[in-house]
Amino acid sequence: MEFENLTGKVIGCAIEVHRELGPGLLESAYEHCLAHEPIHTGLHIRRQVPLPVHYKGMPLDCAYRIDLLVEECLLIELKCTDRLLPIHEAQLMTYLRLARCRIGLLVNFNVPILKQGIKRFLI
Repeated sequence: MEFENLTGKVIGCAIEVHRELGPGLLESAYEHCLAHEPIHTGLHIRRQVPLPVHYKGMPLDCAYRIDLLVEECLLIELKCTDRLLPIHEAQLMTYLRLARCRIGLLVNFNVPILKQGIKRFLI
């Protein structure tokens, strides 16, 4: 599936979750609902996917996790914060590199209109 189409479907699902719940909840609530929503669109989604970290060839047990992984190629990092910061973008970029994914969405649910809280990344 092309990246534009895939991210469009996921963004539509995120907007539906935000429309239903509104801002102000914990990240875990949005994660659970967003993981359920794509089932209706036929997308395969996994929650809390372990993210291995290697340092100079040595695997580290750091317990990093990808919030949501869609179709094994789209990484989604969820936030519930006053505003997205450069460190959030850096985190997503690092996760993309470690997971060997090319595309990611950074989604902040703590905004009045969800489109204001979504950033798409392609590496």
